[in-house]
Amino acid sequence: MMKTEFDSTSLAQAADFLLRDYLRLAPGEEVLLTADLCTDMTAVLAVAKAARVLGAKVCILTIPQLPYQGKLADPYLTEAVSAGLSSCDVWVDFNFPYISGSAAHAQALAKGRMRSVNILDLGPDGLIRLFGGLDFDRLFSVQTRLDNLIAAAEGKRCRVLNDQGTDVTFVLGKPKAGKLRHQSIPGTTSPPGSTVIMPDPASVKGKVVVNAVFHEWYARLDEPLTIDVDGDIRMIAGGGSHRKVFEAALRRASGGALGSIIHFSHGFHPRARFTGKSFNEDIRVRGNDAIGFGTPWWEEGGGENHPDAVCTEHSLYIDEILVIDHGVVVAPGELSDADEMLARS
Repeated sequence: MMKTEFDSTSLAQAADFLLRDYLRLAPGEEVLLTADLCTDMTAVLAVAKAARVLGAKVCILTIPQLPYQGKLADPYLTEAVSAGLSSCDVWVDFNFPYISGSAAHAQALAKGRMRSVNILDLGPDGLIRLFGGLDFDRLFSVQTRLDNLIAAAEGKRCRVLNDQGTDVTFVLGKPKAGKLRHQSIPGTTSPPGSTVIMPDPASVKGKVVVNAVFHEWYARLDEPLTIDVDGDIRMIAGGGSHRKVFEAALRRASGGALGSIIHFSHGFHPRARFTGKSFNEDIRVRGNDAIGFGTPWWEEGGGENHPDAVCTEHSLYIDEILVIDHGVVVAPGELSDADEMLARS
């Protein structure tokens, strides 16, 4: 028998926690699970079983794998997908590339009924690590404090660097809404364990060196890829055979130009592993930084259609104050205490 990294009991517990606790699923609600023909259905079926145990009505909708995510997926999504998203109470998306950011997603959100979470490429082992056997209140003691710290720093100057050569400065832009402990209101979220850091794209200057990329698919790089940026992206180097694929993804997302950097992040989930197999898990590893490229959503043609990359073990300064040192929160006070307790959990 082939040995797996998970057991059925742990997977069942994680699926139950995802629905019952995190998404606050109620009996009688309608649950839509979307997947593609390349999805590991083990996790999908576990969530479907958990939904039925909780008394919900479940539909699994499987489509061919999308070539691109977000708005770029619009030509490949059927009316059945749009109808499903617009008529469910809870949506769990296992597609990768993903549906979020598409017109179908936007139409469903506008109805104000659906609450959803992007599970994407986690797979059964990733689902267990991110949602199983962890004190979520302790996780959110870090999530909320870090979200609030970044939100309060709007307009301040930041610097991100690491030992591989990343060294980039920017001004913090308007923050995204912080994650909720329970996704009990309409809207779409992603798993906790990562805080998004939004720059003013025009202010980003320097270079980032990344170890994994999500362009048309997700891959860990044998050769790091370097991106030089001065407001706009000026040059891309390294990355081996992935460089040209990444550049093509940048140009698709930015109307032919290379675009700019539209987000950074900080991962701090104590159970996440950098396996190179799951983008959604790798960006939540402690000290990993998901860097998003392309056109900001508030500009024409922008949206959730951008390529991403992973920078490892970064340090973060805000107004020359060291907040994160090689992936570890060192900001004095309750945040660093909570982060240390979480790391030991």
